[in-house]
Amino acid sequence: MSRYRGPRLRIARRLGELPGLTRKSAKRAYPPGQHGQARKKRSEYAIRLEEKQKLRFNYGVSERQLLRYVRKARRAAGSTGQVLLQLLEMRLDNTVFRMGLGPTIPGARQLVNHGHVTVNGRVVDIPSYQCRAGDVIGVRDSDRSRKLAEANLQFPGLAHLPSHLEFDKNKMEGKVNGVVEREWVALPINELLVVEYYSRQA
Repeated sequence: MSRYRGPRLRIARRLGELPGLTRKSAKRAYPPGQHGQARKKRSEYAIRLEEKQKLRFNYGVSERQLLRYVRKARRAAGSTGQVLLQLLEMRLDNTVFRMGLGPTIPGARQLVNHGHVTVNGRVVDIPSYQCRAGDVIGVRDSDRSRKLAEANLQFPGLAHLPSHLEFDKNKMEGKVNGVVEREWVALPINELLVVEYYSRQA
């Protein structure tokens, strides 16, 4: 099964804050389950696995997709961890979320899947579409699409728009000006541990 459809707060309690997965915050500060409060010394493998799971659940990608992104990041020039984060951040569903058109990344993915989002004037319903500099992302010109987007804009998932994006609320249109910078990645994560986790597979 590619997408997680279970309780999101359970994942947030186990892995920490995941702004892309849910807007709710857990009442309990310890992981779920019978042994959630028992402090155990974690192995290095467990720490790397947890960082990888953070990335997977926050961006809503499957294990196979994430491995593909890691392999693509390895082939690219520059730091593998940073390129990996850039590839995930530049996905269409995440870009729609960062513009405030979706409350969470799963919510933004649903908007894209249902054909409410356009890229350069054409409807694109593929959430994994890689946005490039110069792409103009907008809401389809229909009453239903605009109402959905307006409702989401009243309560955006994240308060600040990243420096590589610009968005006009009146036109319901945004533009990608470049590639996201590391400091604008909202997820608290050590991407090098993710690269290390996949070092034998990728």
